[in-house]
Amino acid sequence: MDMGQLGSILPLILLVVVFYFLLIRPQRKRQQEAAQMQNSLTPGARVMTTTGLFGTVVAVENEDVILEVAPGIETRWVKAAIGRVVTPGDATEADESPAEEGETGEEGKNESEATVEREGGQDSSTKQS
Repeated sequence: MDMGQLGSILPLILLVVVFYFLLIRPQRKRQQEAAQMQNSLTPGARVMTTTGLFGTVVAVENEDVILEVAPGIETRWVKAAIGRVVTPGDATEADESPAEEGETGEEGKNESEATVEREGGQDSSTKQS
């Protein structure tokens, strides 16, 4: 093998090494963490599925998990469908929503009514200049 062949193969080798450290290794680590989380599920844990359904673990059977999604409503899921365990701090962040449409402005009126009143009774979209 002469230097010309080594020079042409070296970039390919470097590319494989970069792909390994940037893509393959982190993905494998995430898969191992997910499998560990799914195997450590216990009854009473609050979880979110990969589809976004929240529930409480009622029972764990082999590769299945039974979730209670509402009082008296239980569904069976495959462990792999559990996306993450929800901690009490995460639940409050998800439940809090940004300012809602009905946010009150001046003296109990919602913002759109208060804006119309300030602009002389006309909505800004129908106001003529």
